[in-house]
Amino acid sequence: KESRTTMKSLRFISAEAFVSNAEFARKSLGAVAHDLFPLLFKASYLLEQGEVIHDLVENWPLFDFNMGKLLGATLDYQEDLSHRTCSVCLESCLTGLRDYVLNQTSPYMKKLKVVDLTGIKDVELQFCKCKKTMGRWARTQLLSKLCSELLVYLQQAQCNPGTFEISINVLIDLFVTERNYELVVQALLKKCSCPLKICCVAFRSDNLTLQKFFYIIKLTDPSLLRKLEIVHNVHLEMEHLEMLFNSIHFPLLMSLTLPARTFNVRRFTATDEQMLTNIGEKMGEMMQLTELSMSFSILTGRIQKLLSPLKTPLKMLDVSNCFLNHADMAFLANSFHANHLEALDLSGHDIPELYPSTFFKLLSHCSSVLRSLTLEDCNIQDTHVNMLILGLSPCQKLQEFKFIGNPLSSQALKHLFTFLCELPMLKNVEFPVPRDCYPLGITYPIDDASLCRFDHQKYERVAEELNLILLQANREDVKASTPLFGSYDAAVQETNNELGAYLIKSFKETLEKFTTSFNKMS
Repeated sequence: KESRTTMKSLRFISAEAFVSNAEFARKSLGAVAHDLFPLLFKASYLLEQGEVIHDLVENWPLFDFNMGKLLGATLDYQEDLSHRTCSVCLESCLTGLRDYVLNQTSPYMKKLKVVDLTGIKDVELQFCKCKKTMGRWARTQLLSKLCSELLVYLQQAQCNPGTFEISINVLIDLFVTERNYELVVQALLKKCSCPLKICCVAFRSDNLTLQKFFYIIKLTDPSLLRKLEIVHNVHLEMEHLEMLFNSIHFPLLMSLTLPARTFNVRRFTATDEQMLTNIGEKMGEMMQLTELSMSFSILTGRIQKLLSPLKTPLKMLDVSNCFLNHADMAFLANSFHANHLEALDLSGHDIPELYPSTFFKLLSHCSSVLRSLTLEDCNIQDTHVNMLILGLSPCQKLQEFKFIGNPLSSQALKHLFTFLCELPMLKNVEFPVPRDCYPLGITYPIDDASLCRFDHQKYERVAEELNLILLQANREDVKASTPLFGSYDAAVQETNNELGAYLIKSFKETLEKFTTSFNKMS
């Protein structure tokens, strides 16, 4: 639950009182000192005073407007509001920014040069009164729309010549799909002419053809890009990745997420081996790269070739369901990355059977810095729990542990939870439905059809007992849950209708091709 006891300074209480009367606050802004604008902005955001937020941004008297800092913990009010993606507040911010450019009667000189929207965090639980959020995709859509509309208006209306001299860099994490692609492209193409200049710091792409992806990524100015996520339904394979790295330079890239099946070593030729070497070398040139996600690729025996050229140690590595062998795990355990890994995902590998000692060696090397560990569907059974506890004991900075899909009994889970209470920084645990809640003879990994066929009443009793263990250890701060179909993903949640439609379309096309081929054979 969101804290309700955070102390407010007298200044903040006064600011709340001032903005709570929207009509009075809007009329009085002209008499407000410049240094009070950030205070009034956070108070308005907390109270969801959209009209006041709009006018504060429209008349912003400072050089920069940084959402993360404005909404983060301050001396006047410690509560961090940056995880509130309230639609009323964010729409008011962005329209206020547009009107800042157009407002020719503001009593304040236009000093604003940088707007940073990257500090907004998309989370599952929202506490805003309007109950309507504006996610990353919708923020991308609205900013692009406002930039295009602003340019049209400036071209058609007779504006003050000074308006055309306004130049504001708007830092944003773009999220582009087929549905908002054209709008974003138009905004990026006209960036030079528009007073609001979209500066893409992070880019996520879902449901796009390769042609459109390559076109738009070049428009974003890749030299500024720090995070690149190519996720669902972008059919990027190894040759396309090599082409991307050969044609575009990413000097500041810190985080790279590649789509499923980018690599498949089972069908490698000599040419493919050279291609993989080239990709590794290109990643080695990215001196800032510290986060890498390559889940659901087949990388058996090739981890060293891909990662050894990296000159900067990785802090986050996701190689879930990548069919790693003992040589891959040995490389990871002995590499210089091991001592720096803060987040590690090895889901989908039979760790106890394939490389138990090598895995625990890797775990011991990263234990002093590890914050997040994901071991879903790793065939961890009751007999492995004591060894797991031994391996996790040094991980005193661990904040998140996910181990859904492992065949553990209720008793083993209770034993494990008793230990987890001792990890001082732990905040989130995702645990499996106990094996004894499923019918006898269930096989792991459990298929989707059988996933929900367990004794729900028994599960609820066990979950209550696990939470009681936390409660008795005074660990109410730990959230324990069983998300059967995966953790919350804000991007997927926001675009699930489009994603579903795309999957249905792809299935239909595949079916039509199969039918055509079958008819020809007949």
